[in-house]
Amino acid sequence: MEPINSRRDFIKKMTAASLAASATSLPLASFLSSCTGPTSEISSTADTVILLWMAGGMAHTETFDPKAYVPYEKGVESKRILSTFPKIPTAVDGLEFSEGLESIGSVMDKGAIIRSYKAADLGHILHTRHQYHWHTCYEPPQSVQAPHLGAWIAKELGPANPVIPPFISMGQRFTMGEAEELKAFHTAGFLGSEFGPFLIPDPSTGLDSVKPPQGMSLKRFEARYKLYKELVDKGGHMEQGSDYQRESLMRSMEQSYRLLNSPESKVFDLSEEPKEVYDTYNTGRFGLGCLLAKRLAMNGGRFISVSTEYEPFLGWDTHENGHLRARKMKELIDRPIAQLIRDLDESGHLDRTLIILASEFSRDAIMEGRPGEQVKDQVDQPDVIEDEKFYGMHRHFTDGSSILMWGGGVEKGLVYGKTADERPCSSIENPVVIDQVHQSIYHALGIAPETHYTIEGRPFYTTPDGSGLPILDLFGKPISSKT
Repeated sequence: MEPINSRRDFIKKMTAASLAASATSLPLASFLSSCTGPTSEISSTADTVILLWMAGGMAHTETFDPKAYVPYEKGVESKRILSTFPKIPTAVDGLEFSEGLESIGSVMDKGAIIRSYKAADLGHILHTRHQYHWHTCYEPPQSVQAPHLGAWIAKELGPANPVIPPFISMGQRFTMGEAEELKAFHTAGFLGSEFGPFLIPDPSTGLDSVKPPQGMSLKRFEARYKLYKELVDKGGHMEQGSDYQRESLMRSMEQSYRLLNSPESKVFDLSEEPKEVYDTYNTGRFGLGCLLAKRLAMNGGRFISVSTEYEPFLGWDTHENGHLRARKMKELIDRPIAQLIRDLDESGHLDRTLIILASEFSRDAIMEGRPGEQVKDQVDQPDVIEDEKFYGMHRHFTDGSSILMWGGGVEKGLVYGKTADERPCSSIENPVVIDQVHQSIYHALGIAPETHYTIEGRPFYTTPDGSGLPILDLFGKPISSKT
């Protein structure tokens, strides 16, 4: 693979891949004629997936895998800093989180934690490049546009409720830095528009997403829809698209139109929630995203993503003031995530809803990348800390990270994998890579690992080469080694 050394490089190559996926010389209808769906007999344990995305690189040692606590004081050596929060107990004996995550810790008896996720070596570390890899399971660039995990699920299982879009993505805006790179993986790729994400940048205004644009009456919107449908049916609007693309786009429009005119659209109206419930979730856009995710999961949502949002140098992207920023991010996520788990459990929906909390990679105070890998050092960290803005996890760390899971058949109270207690805090027991994460999700949903489509004369699997294996230990079954 040709190396990618800058954001501009990444966007240039991803744009080329997008064009390749939609070019008229690539008749997608014939590509999709050869398909292997869920051919293996797999008993599903989940019907719905909720992905809680910690965008920007959440430090495992500051959240769900704390190490030795070193409090701030002027003159402390950076190399001593492993965790800047003390440990707290959780609902699982022997499992400790870091201070500020008490609510999530209280529901860990209903879920499991993977403590040994290893992000891939992708050359120069770029957040959106690693996010692309996490969400699609493919390293960019690709000769065709790789579908998002949610798009695969939407394609293979279809909507759980015919009116609710099967793939809904909340919380990420595309109006700030690296917007095009983020768009590159928020797509169904070659699978077609109908399986792409229904985007809700701000969950607090989710109802607006299922209404005509501001200033446009419903009657005018319906007239435009009918005219556009006629143009697409005749091929006049998409002269460069294949029949498959036109049909997929039309089905996508029809789905949106059904939702617009359906009572189910009220699911997106958070004002229907009792004030005390709304206030419990309302820590900001992410918390309200969790509230909307709950409503969608209870009303036929299939794949729902809620992001803390990636914006360079904000949120979990802690290039300075790491300790203070981590504290604020915990306040943002702790209460609504725990409430989401409790509400789905009490309503009986958690058993068939797989909830995943993850981030593209972790962080460390002084190490960039992973041991033995030469990558660009992107943060200046003094050997001795004289200013609190240098206290915390500032550098990208790809050799160890935490993933949390609840419901959907996941073994309750399970701790899987381990990282070292001393720097480098790398995965040292049962290391997990992205192929295994995706196949574990597909396994829970009953989607066979050999699922693929023939693209450009070659099979394109849900995970590269169809070689990924689920982590059966997550579901209470020992995994056998692959020969």
